[in-house]
Amino acid sequence: MKQPWEMAGEAAKLVGQMSIEVKASLMSGSSFWDLQPIEEFGLGKVMVSDGPHGLRKQGAKSDHMGLSAAVPATCFPTGVTLASSWNRELMAEVGAAIGRESMAEDVSVLLAPGVNIKRSPLCGRNFEYYSEDPYQAGEMATAFVSGVQSTGVGTSLKHFAVNNQEAQRMVVDTLVDARSLFEIYLPAFETTVKQVQPWTLMCAYNRFNGAYCSENETLLSEILRDRWGFKGLVVTDWGAVNDRVRGVAAGLELEMPSTGGVNDAQVAAAVHEGRLDEAHLDRAASRVTELMLAAQENAVARKVDFKAHHALARKAAGEGAVLLKNQANLLPLSPRDTIALIGAFAETPRYQGAGSSQVNATQIDTPLALWREKLGEANVSFAPGFDAELAAQDDALIEQAVAQAKQAKVAIVMAGLPPLFEAEGFDREHLRQPAQIENLIEAVAAVNPNTVVVLSNGAPIEMPWLDATPAVLEIYLAGQAGAGALIDLLYGDINPSGKLAETFPLHLADTPSQQNFATHPRQLVYREGLNVGYRHFTSRDVPVLFAFGHGLSYTSFSYSEAQISAPWSVQDEQISVCVRVTNSGAVAGSEVVQVYVRDVESTPYRPDRELKAFQKITLQAGESQVVAFTLDRRAFAYFDTQLDDFDVEPGAFDILFAASASDIRETLQVELPASSQRNSKPLAEAPYVVMGDAQLAALGVQVPMPDPIKPYHANSTLADIRYHWLGKRVAAAAMEMASAALGQGKDTPVAVKMREEMIMSMRLITVSNMSAGALAGKRFELLLLALNNRWLRLLWRLTRS
Repeated sequence: MKQPWEMAGEAAKLVGQMSIEVKASLMSGSSFWDLQPIEEFGLGKVMVSDGPHGLRKQGAKSDHMGLSAAVPATCFPTGVTLASSWNRELMAEVGAAIGRESMAEDVSVLLAPGVNIKRSPLCGRNFEYYSEDPYQAGEMATAFVSGVQSTGVGTSLKHFAVNNQEAQRMVVDTLVDARSLFEIYLPAFETTVKQVQPWTLMCAYNRFNGAYCSENETLLSEILRDRWGFKGLVVTDWGAVNDRVRGVAAGLELEMPSTGGVNDAQVAAAVHEGRLDEAHLDRAASRVTELMLAAQENAVARKVDFKAHHALARKAAGEGAVLLKNQANLLPLSPRDTIALIGAFAETPRYQGAGSSQVNATQIDTPLALWREKLGEANVSFAPGFDAELAAQDDALIEQAVAQAKQAKVAIVMAGLPPLFEAEGFDREHLRQPAQIENLIEAVAAVNPNTVVVLSNGAPIEMPWLDATPAVLEIYLAGQAGAGALIDLLYGDINPSGKLAETFPLHLADTPSQQNFATHPRQLVYREGLNVGYRHFTSRDVPVLFAFGHGLSYTSFSYSEAQISAPWSVQDEQISVCVRVTNSGAVAGSEVVQVYVRDVESTPYRPDRELKAFQKITLQAGESQVVAFTLDRRAFAYFDTQLDDFDVEPGAFDILFAASASDIRETLQVELPASSQRNSKPLAEAPYVVMGDAQLAALGVQVPMPDPIKPYHANSTLADIRYHWLGKRVAAAAMEMASAALGQGKDTPVAVKMREEMIMSMRLITVSNMSAGALAGKRFELLLLALNNRWLRLLWRLTRS
């Protein structure tokens, strides 16, 4: 299989023969999903498509909201579920399966994976992302990308960078200090780029420290190319361009979707007029050409074994499920027990998220059907308990469920979040389930002591009912085969082995990011700095509902004999350690052995512990294994803003072997020497939970006044102008066009909300870019003048060409 950069020589020859206009035509797609073919140079059609947990190839009608019809494909568990497996090999296997399905559909680049950090549990797109921890997210992404690209299909690592909320994602300016940037928000991208070189990297919509990511030279050139050595091309998120010419100069290659040639013409004109160095255009055109050549070279006809992929999806769902609670070993269940299956998700499972990643599944297993198949219809009763779309309050449904629960040996409540409560395009407002579902759980648990709660949700929830329920299994959004995996888990056919890749806080207010999450329509300051997820909770002993890395099993594991197997090597700058893990229970099982590092006494602020290694092992009952790890210099380092690089402060470090971030089983301590020839002391930092302006300034971040909403400008959103007499007509027209493009049959509550949120969040310049010239140039200028009531200027502009 060819990699794009292996085609550099041939691409350079082709680009050298192209006119400026032809090169500029490669700067954007020819349609919503296709790159621009240039037949005279042998560059044919190349298609890209979503998504992170399965292929979403759309037909004639295309959109970025997952609402138009797509070809059937295997719907694997979403990113949150896959990451909870902590299984690199499984991630690669799933990636390879999606790659095969992509190749069979002539899709050359899969727009995945998403590695944005879960800064807040409220982010509406958290179901698509992997982790609150940068190391774990990077390991999962690296495995997934290697799997996909092993099939000859490229990937698109996204969304670069600091894109951690849905609210105002098109315009918000995210202000982040350098330490938090390099230690929290960039390492997942860095690891994946350095280890497996994804074909493309997708820039985010938002601004970063003042500049849009699509034209942010610090991100796209200085960090991505110069520091990390990225070889692929940078593509925009759909509609993310602000200034196309500036983007090319900053390191942006490909704009998607098509602008009807409008922005390509701007690039060509800028070169002719000397405002853009042609070398920048040549670089961008060459990288696009490299990708197109590699895609053509790798294209082969494939047949897909969807049956095998469904089985793999079931396996992945089983490994990603997390057993949160199992009081008195209620689980696994006996097949002789009668079951009351309660909850609408038993009949209409919530198996994936809503948005651009939405897959048209080849088949969907349902818990109710599979349960009745396993135990017989007479042994399984059912009550919906709530409406699967809205979960509106309905006492009659609860009464019906209680009646069924009283008559069964075991009550299984299929709970979680309906899609209306979490989706791409908008964020959650709280961590609670709908009141109807919470009341249902409490009512059923009150009449049946053997109540098992199964959760289908894409992010943490609060659990005020937890003490009343003996068993809780988090299956997240488990994909099309999740129902089969659920039965496998509850009856002990497979042993739960998933571990949380995020913290479940007791209360939303306990998360330090909450004070600065979606608080202003134009500015977002990451004042919590390094205090993301478990880094905050463990540093300050804040109690949590369930810790990062937590997950129970039907067996137990003991840790012992931690030791240094090879001391710190000054030459190689690494140390080798190991620990013995024993399956001390009665059945076979898998354990995720986690290694955290603690700087015992540091000059700069360091969280109490940070994940730096992990392995997932499988042991038979009574079996032991010595699990070995090698920790390099980076595992002990922090980002030094004075050196503008990672550095290790000499001194003592604890190496913690753990079953979760709060369950430390064995500890070693090592002394490390200085790793740099620095001439000054590290910058001293006081511990903090939330930083003030002075602390941010010391780290290089100045907090300006947020941009005002008025006067309206190119980067105003449709939501900004919707109350202006003309603006509301423009917004209404955009909504009508979206509805017409998407067709009928898509007006579910979540579809309506996503459509409105996404359309209203669009910038006016994005509307212009996607209008194929209908709202470009002079017309766009006149619109802005009218919105700002500048009538004399408008009349003057009307008389000019």
